[in-house]
Amino acid sequence: MHPSTRETIGKKLNRLRAGLHHAFAAHTDPPPLSSEDAALLDRVAGAIVARRMAAPAVVFLESLGPMNFLGSQALHFFTPIIDLAFQAREVQQVARLLERRDTVTRLIALIEAKSAR
Repeated sequence: MHPSTRETIGKKLNRLRAGLHHAFAAHTDPPPLSSEDAALLDRVAGAIVARRMAAPAVVFLESLGPMNFLGSQALHFFTPIIDLAFQAREVQQVARLLERRDTVTRLIALIEAKSAR
């Protein structure tokens, strides 16, 4: 095999390895929430605590936490129907928040902090 061919194959393998490493990389630091998103989560947590539903809500959220992405996709699908009862902007915002893995954890922390007061 010609030496330049080995170099070419080696370079291609290195690029493939780097691409696969990037494709399967797990992000550990999620991007920060916008002020609108944080305010929405705060309102939801406040409404849950005001109705004295903190414990059932935390249990429900913890049990369905891994399914949050599927819930966001269902919200996107049912947006035309849900739009009749809620503001479309907030429905889209909730769906976008549910796509993030850390949203449910943040909401649980907010509920627990508000119910401890």
